[in-house]
Amino acid sequence: MARHIIIVQKPEDREWAESAGVAVTAREYVVKADLYGSGRARVVNLSGDYGYMDMGYYCSLLAEARKQKVVPTVETILDLSRKTLYGLLLPELNGVLRQEVEKLPQPPRAAFTLVICFGQPLEAHFKTFARRVFERFRCPLMKVHVGPDDNWQVRSLEAIAPSDLSRIEFEFFLAALEDYTRSSWPKAKARSAAKYSLAVLHDPREAMPPSDPGALRKFISMGASLGVEVELIQRKDFPRLAEYDALFIRETTGIDNHTFRFAKKAIHEGMPVIDDPVSILRCTNKVYLAELLQANKLPAPRTLILDRANLPRVEEELGYPVVLKIPDGSFSRGVVRAEDRSELEAHARKLFKRSDLILAQEFMYTEFDWRVGVLNGEPLYVSQYRMSRKHWQIVNHRADGKVVEGGFSTLAVADAPEAVVSTALHAARLIGDGLYGVDLKQNDKGVFVIEINDNPSIERHVEDLVLKDDLYRTILQYFVRRIETR
Repeated sequence: MARHIIIVQKPEDREWAESAGVAVTAREYVVKADLYGSGRARVVNLSGDYGYMDMGYYCSLLAEARKQKVVPTVETILDLSRKTLYGLLLPELNGVLRQEVEKLPQPPRAAFTLVICFGQPLEAHFKTFARRVFERFRCPLMKVHVGPDDNWQVRSLEAIAPSDLSRIEFEFFLAALEDYTRSSWPKAKARSAAKYSLAVLHDPREAMPPSDPGALRKFISMGASLGVEVELIQRKDFPRLAEYDALFIRETTGIDNHTFRFAKKAIHEGMPVIDDPVSILRCTNKVYLAELLQANKLPAPRTLILDRANLPRVEEELGYPVVLKIPDGSFSRGVVRAEDRSELEAHARKLFKRSDLILAQEFMYTEFDWRVGVLNGEPLYVSQYRMSRKHWQIVNHRADGKVVEGGFSTLAVADAPEAVVSTALHAARLIGDGLYGVDLKQNDKGVFVIEINDNPSIERHVEDLVLKDDLYRTILQYFVRRIETR
């Protein structure tokens, strides 16, 4: 049977947590990968530090990268962070809640709060409701705020920590924790599906969109030839997303913006979607990707996951120059190079203001990067992106605000080095079966994965130089198959 790792807030919490498993603090779990990062394990994240890119968030993120089962997952943490995300499921939960209220000997006269510990309510009358909440949001500890209304309904959901509980609630929580760690972990319920038009989410004002107007026009014209109506939509069209049969996101994705809400809404409606929420979660965070590549023994530049306390490791283990990255940067944003200790410390101070963890990566110069486009686990295109002139990156975000990019060339998949393509396919398949762009470097030591992108560029006369119309046709046919086999 798999061991349990219980992540707690403070070292003194180990005393009560050790009866349920191996008790560790959030920082211990993150930095001691040799102790807690290998082997089958079920991780219960009770840190309560669930803010985006806070230490508790990273615990769940790294648990998933280490192939350990974890509650709450990063997806659950993000769902509970904003009502615009979890609100999609409230109508269903409200229906169950009202049934429970109607069964009460005396209905409540005012707003009330329910504490739910691993799907068990402190108030026994709400067992069915608590179980349903836990099926939808697998979070160890939650508070559900119920509003006074003729039609009783959930006002808000909140992930909490053991330190937020009263003495009586804490005793109940300990019993629920013991029950939970002794039982099997059921999977969350899957949701169902729907039918034939494709919404393409884009932002006409975006400075560096993943698809330019020429590529978007190609999707529209090719869709017409395949019997698929392709319609460009924008952020303001969120309320009518369910009118379509599938969603293709052609706007730079992010966990903390509307693209993630669109992806979540599409999944809720049963729509095939690229990029799906799980792919966005996994690809937009470089900490997750670094751990994932290491756990699966894929070649990558030597990488350290850093908090403020272990910054000196960079000099000891990687040397200079060294590349520093924030976890969720895109298009070379949030990526800097340090030539010595003073630059390392100055850059790190700025990056740590944005994230509790950052990455340090050995500098590996090449004249160009490989990009392999992968769809449904198969290679789609192979491009070379050259470094921007007199710069060490493909994209140079200059201090004057200008963006300068290097040149490119696109090859037939069969003409690209076999090691580049096979390594990219292995990396992409670790993420899912959607559309990915795998960036790699190649030198005399071999091929190395730099990152996996969930929202790869598809631009007219760039990535489509070899396949031409077939590139657009292949992607659209993938959507058609997904719609027909739902």
